[in-house]
Amino acid sequence: MSGNNQKFVRSEQEWRDQLTAEEYRICREKGTERAFSGEYYENHKTGLYRCRCCGEPLFQSEHKYDSGSGWPSFWQPAEGDIIDEHRDSTHGMIRTEITCARCDAHLGHVFPDGPQPTGLRYCVNSASLNFEESE
Repeated sequence: MSGNNQKFVRSEQEWRDQLTAEEYRICREKGTERAFSGEYYENHKTGLYRCRCCGEPLFQSEHKYDSGSGWPSFWQPAEGDIIDEHRDSTHGMIRTEITCARCDAHLGHVFPDGPQPTGLRYCVNSASLNFEESE
């Protein structure tokens, strides 16, 4: 895990104090922001997308692409072991949920319909991310 194998743990009250109500709903309660509404959906700047909750580097801008889905989409994570995957059978669908491996924040879902070279689409809520623009 990105040089830091320690789990990032906070109490529910600490998360509520750190995050806005919308960020908490998405990151800690597995919510989803409305399509085309997130602050990073149309971000084309160069930089690094970090976990909103713990700051872990999750995605690089060069791996971002326009999937047309309405959410920021990436074809691979910044590192292979920073994203955990979980079976999600809510809402009458079977999907693969993705979470931050360090703090368990809900990020979104991964689908097998992305571009090459991975063929994957990491579909991520903007509210789960903080963008750090490169110098």
